[in-house]
Amino acid sequence: MGKGISKTIEPIGGIGANQILGHLDAAGLRFGIVVARFNDELTDELARSAYQCLVQNGAKPETIDVVRVPGAYEVPVIAEKMAASKHYDALIVLGVVVEGETQHAQMIIDTTGQTVLDISCRYQLPVINEIVGVRNWAQAEARCLGGENTRGWYAAEAAVETARVNRKLG
Repeated sequence: MGKGISKTIEPIGGIGANQILGHLDAAGLRFGIVVARFNDELTDELARSAYQCLVQNGAKPETIDVVRVPGAYEVPVIAEKMAASKHYDALIVLGVVVEGETQHAQMIIDTTGQTVLDISCRYQLPVINEIVGVRNWAQAEARCLGGENTRGWYAAEAAVETARVNRKLG
């Protein structure tokens, strides 16, 4: 089991509620990963850890498409096109936006976050947003470097589990 995913989940409040749970089995699922090239020394690691997590949890390499775009602001248009294709069980969007001296970084994080959420709801498709917004480079490294401890790994686990729940719900 991946980090943060419980092997057993107790019934809610002991009332015997019917629970619909996902699990970390990526076998038979298709994934799209959209990766911003800006800050590529970090985004490459996010993409690598997401890919490794998917494969480790049963996805075959040929069921994972990785698409590169210039920066985080270009991610949503490609995620929209991929979602519209109905070819994927889940999408993962990855980027790194480090705050500068202007409000530009916050604008990118706010607008891409809302747009990615809108895409997910419009197509009823898990679109896991890990466009990482941070105040400085050290924070970015802490979130993007380190294999199973990265936001890329987390995004892949979330994509698998949410895709499984989505399939169960029809």
